[in-house]
Amino acid sequence: MANKIDSEYRFSPPRKTKQNAVLSPNNQPDCAQAFMEHAATAPLPDAFLHFLESNGIDPSIYTSIDSTPRYIRLKPGFEDCIQEIQSETKCKPEKLDWLLGFYTLPPHIQIASTKIYGIDASSGAAVMALGIEPGDHVLDLCAAPGAKLCMILDLLGDSGSVTGVDAARHRLAACRTMLQKYKLGDRCRLFVADGTTFSVIPEGFRSDSESCESGLEERMDVFKEWTSRRPWKERKRAKKCSTPQVVSKSHPPELIYYGRHSGVIGLTKKELYKTVTENEIASYGYDKVLVDAECTHDGSVKHIQKFEHWGWVTLQRRVLDAERTDSLHTLQLNLLTNGFRLLKVGGSLIYSTCSLTVAQNEDVVEQFLKENITAELTEIDAARNWPCKGGRIQKTWRFDPLASQTSGLFVAKFRKVVI
Repeated sequence: MANKIDSEYRFSPPRKTKQNAVLSPNNQPDCAQAFMEHAATAPLPDAFLHFLESNGIDPSIYTSIDSTPRYIRLKPGFEDCIQEIQSETKCKPEKLDWLLGFYTLPPHIQIASTKIYGIDASSGAAVMALGIEPGDHVLDLCAAPGAKLCMILDLLGDSGSVTGVDAARHRLAACRTMLQKYKLGDRCRLFVADGTTFSVIPEGFRSDSESCESGLEERMDVFKEWTSRRPWKERKRAKKCSTPQVVSKSHPPELIYYGRHSGVIGLTKKELYKTVTENEIASYGYDKVLVDAECTHDGSVKHIQKFEHWGWVTLQRRVLDAERTDSLHTLQLNLLTNGFRLLKVGGSLIYSTCSLTVAQNEDVVEQFLKENITAELTEIDAARNWPCKGGRIQKTWRFDPLASQTSGLFVAKFRKVVI
């Protein structure tokens, strides 16, 4: 049975199993000494310190980092605009030598330019690991708030398409705003949907039976060019509707944005949401899939530091509650499984989280590999030049916040093979 929080600031540590271990710098799941050294002075509540100890996480990552740099990505074609950006930000961006197109700024700098956008370098590395090529159809299964989605569209250029999915309507709406601000949404479509059951494949495949039906019957309810303007009656009806902010498995996918060249215009709803077989997905699924799964975010120093303002009780509910962490493991496995199902044969998938716990990373990977014989864990060659270290499983990688000066991140890459 999952452990319970037994008081406002006390946490019953989880079971001492490999699922609750995390790697220390020498690859041993024991950070007890570091915990004792920092527990007395760290400005963190006891509940969180107990969580760190039980998961083998060194608490110094939250007390030793005062100012992780702000990372930005420069849009392709704007490499000569550094002086202009320096004038706007009153600070010269420093080029990051290990990740193409990335620069650092002091953490307090605000970004107004449409030529750059903020994205942590570790997240950028996860996107680069996809190996995106011209013409690829890419699925971002946990797309909000949108920085990785923007980078994918940057890399894709003027071909292919990107499909962004997220269960949180308000977060995906923010993602849509970001696409419009940086003028990157031309080849993108966004769906509010449960990522564990989402089944819409890239546009371009149509069965022979559908082709015949389309020629015989009048095409009704065709998608026209997307606009944010809706009739007054429709807006009034939507305002009255009690649609939840976060959708569940019972809710069908809802298309809230599509660009001019995303493959949606001219389709009927029946064509967009067509049901396909597993064999058809093998040939017409996505070329690349990113599953940056929901997690406890304990690897993100900036995220944890926000709880000083949000309240540590909120951290208990979002991070420390054992029932939540148990359910997260299931959610992460289901997201990874469905993302891989939508991948075409020969395609690549990246699984990542910003958690430092083994339960949300290596344990998920191990269970997934046992249950999917067509999944092959592959090497990320570029990672050898990243400021990261290998995970407990060979070919997986971890960004340590202290060593990398980035947000903590776990990255694993899979390929779908024919058995």
